[in-house]
Amino acid sequence: MKILKLPKANFQKFLLSLKNYGEVHIPKKKSEESYVFAPMEDPSEVALEYLRTIIPPKKYFFKPKESIFHYGDGNHFNEHIEDIDKKIVLFGLHPCDIHGLKILDIVFGTGYIDKYYFARRRNVLIIGLSCMPDERCFCRSMGTDATEDGFDLFLSELKNSYLVTVGSSQGDDITNDLKDLLGEITKKDTNEYLKIRNERKKRFKLQLDISDLPYILELQRESEVWDDLGKKCLCCGSCSMVCPTCSCFNVYDNLSLDTKKGERIRQWDSCLFKDYAVVAGGHNFRANRADRVRNRYYHKQHGFVTQFGKPSCTGCGRCIQYCPTQIHVVEVFNKIRGEE
Repeated sequence: MKILKLPKANFQKFLLSLKNYGEVHIPKKKSEESYVFAPMEDPSEVALEYLRTIIPPKKYFFKPKESIFHYGDGNHFNEHIEDIDKKIVLFGLHPCDIHGLKILDIVFGTGYIDKYYFARRRNVLIIGLSCMPDERCFCRSMGTDATEDGFDLFLSELKNSYLVTVGSSQGDDITNDLKDLLGEITKKDTNEYLKIRNERKKRFKLQLDISDLPYILELQRESEVWDDLGKKCLCCGSCSMVCPTCSCFNVYDNLSLDTKKGERIRQWDSCLFKDYAVVAGGHNFRANRADRVRNRYYHKQHGFVTQFGKPSCTGCGRCIQYCPTQIHVVEVFNKIRGEE
């Protein structure tokens, strides 16, 4: 592992230099408490203080809505993948969001390989950024508060500089090209990093015990907690849309009036929507809101663990921040454990 130092005095030059490798996207402030990933117009726009964007980085690889192919007269069709060859440098991903992409890699790379997702994945450089948690972060409980892979470069902030960790051959090429902006780390830098790391560890206030959670969930399938949640949850799907690992989608066709041509659309969906589990004949396997809410929680901490050995939750806190009825995921699981 190669680690270099980027003085903060060179940071804006560093950001501008990234344009040589693709269109640079950065976290930007949208309102008082919300941030978004968007194209960089000026390096001064970067919101280094941000903790979570409204929509996670999955939007770059798994589009909210996209046309897969067009078809016309006869039996022919024209495949269409938006931004298939577009080079992007995605700057500022925190460890939890990098873990989110690694989970999506599993989802879209197991069994049927989703070529649309991976075509974009190959064209995006990932540059991570360290952070300090707030009251909604529980990534430490999920084991996603740090990462050793899944990025090309990772910047860890010190007082006057950043430690730059190289995570790929492309990242190594960038540091070689920008060597005039970078320097060698010192013992003082190492000591400062360890001090900040220990301080960061102390700032985690929200914790979730997941040690035997799948077993507890198996025992609590009929818990009244799910009925209570069903009465409170609007099933609006907000938590699914802002989740970095939710990957449900629907596929439908847009036909012309003469039905001779059209396009096939793929669009984000949510297991919380009432018609999500409707099958041919009109039967709905999860007609009740309580069943749909329970299904989502079980998928994150039970089903995914059973299939892949780890939860599909990264502890980013987005679902806590953006739930309109203030449902708190950690409090729900604590109630299931009988702790609240």
